[in-house]
Amino acid sequence: MARVSRHVALLRSLGDGMSVDHGRTIAGRRHGTAIEAFAATLARGPRLAFVLALAVVAGSVIAQPAAPGAAYAGPIFDAHLHYNEEAVEPHPIADVLARMQRSGVRAVVANSRPNDGTKALAAAREATRRAGVTVVPFVRLYRNRADYTGWHADPSIVEMVLRELAAGTDAGPYRGLGEFHLYDSANADGATARRLMQLAEQRGLVVLAHVDDAAIEKLLAHAPKARLIWAHTGIGGTPVERVRMLLQRHPTLLGELSYRPGLTGGDGRLSPEWRALLGAMPERFLVGSDTWINGRWDDYESLMEQARRWLGDLPPAAARRIAWENGAALFGVAAP
Repeated sequence: MARVSRHVALLRSLGDGMSVDHGRTIAGRRHGTAIEAFAATLARGPRLAFVLALAVVAGSVIAQPAAPGAAYAGPIFDAHLHYNEEAVEPHPIADVLARMQRSGVRAVVANSRPNDGTKALAAAREATRRAGVTVVPFVRLYRNRADYTGWHADPSIVEMVLRELAAGTDAGPYRGLGEFHLYDSANADGATARRLMQLAEQRGLVVLAHVDDAAIEKLLAHAPKARLIWAHTGIGGTPVERVRMLLQRHPTLLGELSYRPGLTGGDGRLSPEWRALLGAMPERFLVGSDTWINGRWDDYESLMEQARRWLGDLPPAAARRIAWENGAALFGVAAP
C-alpha cells in the first residue's frame, strides 16, 4: 500500500497543479474523491490503474473551457471622436478630458460639426497636456446638418476644406479629412469626393469615411495611395470575409470598430469570426467611440470599458496594436 499512497499523492498534486496553472474553476480537492476511488484498483493492479487514473484527472481538467481573457489595461487611441456643437454646453472641455483620462484614452482623432469643436480641443493645450491626451485634428466636411447629405454635390465644401487646411489649429496642422457619410455609394464617384480623396493623397492626409464596401472601392480608385479609415468597418454588417478581402486588396485601408455589427456577442466577448480576423490582421484595426450624440459622451467610460473587455480576448500584443499602436504609428504620437 506504500506504492498506492505514493500514486494517490502524485495524482492529487497533478490535479491541484493543473487546475491552478490553467486558471480553471475546479479546485484540486474535487479530484481527490475520484482519485481515492482508484485506490482499491491500484492495490489490485497499480500500473494499469495509475495510467487510467492519470487519464481521468488530465481529461477532466483539459475539458474545462478556457477562461475569458482579462480586460486590456493599456492606453487607448480613440480614432473616431466628435465634439459637436450640441456637446459643448453639457460637456465642456474639462469634462470630456476628464472622461478620456479616467478611461485611459491617451490620444484622439477629433472631428466635429462645425470644426469649431475640434479647434477648441486643439486650443486647450495646457488642459490636454495635464490630462495626458494628444489631439489629432481632422477637418470635417460639415458646417451644419444639411451637409451630411449634400456635401458630395457641393463644390464649396472643397473651398472650405482648403481654408481650414491653410489656417490649421493651435495643436498644429490638420492631419486628416472626415468623418463624412455617403448614404448612396454611387456618390463616391462625384467630383467633390474625387477631389477630396486626391487632395488627401497629395497632402498625406488620412480620410475617415462612413460608407459601405462598394464606396470603399470607389474612393480608393480615385486615390489608391490615400490612407483611409473605414468608420465602423461596415456599419451595415459587411460580411467578415468581404472585410478581409478589402484589407488584403487595399494596403492603406484600416478598419475602425465602433458600432460594428457582430463584433461581439451578448456577453461582450469577441465573436469567433472577428476574433480570428483581428488576431490574423491586428495591424489593420483601430478603436473608436463615435461620440456623435451627447448620449455617447454620457456613456464614454462605459464604451471604453466595453472595448477593453473584447480586446482582452486577443493576445496581448494584438490587443495593444489595435488599442494604441496602430493609431500612434499612423499619426506619429509618442508612447505615453
